[in-house]
Amino acid sequence: MQQTIATPYQMGQILAAGRRRAGLTQAEAASRLGVSQSRISTLETDSGALTLDQLLTLFGAYELQLQVLDKGSPAPASPASALEW
Repeated sequence: MQQTIATPYQMGQILAAGRRRAGLTQAEAASRLGVSQSRISTLETDSGALTLDQLLTLFGAYELQLQVLDKGSPAPASPASALEW
C-alpha cells in the first residue's frame, strides 16, 4: 500500500486499512497496544487527535512505515511487499 495523505480523514482511512490488512479487529489492535477499542475507533475516525508517538506505534503494530517526500517528487517504485517497519 502506498498512499498520499493530505487530510486527517485520509490518515484515519490509512490506519483502518492498515489494521485490516494486518488481520486485526479494532479490539485485537487495542489489546496489543494497551488501549480501549473505542480509542482505536476514535483514532480511525478523528485522526487529527493523533500524536506522533501514537501514529508511529500504530504503524509499527500494523507493519506500515512512514516516508516523507518532497511534493512533486516521483514516489519510489517498490512492491507492496517491501513495506517494513
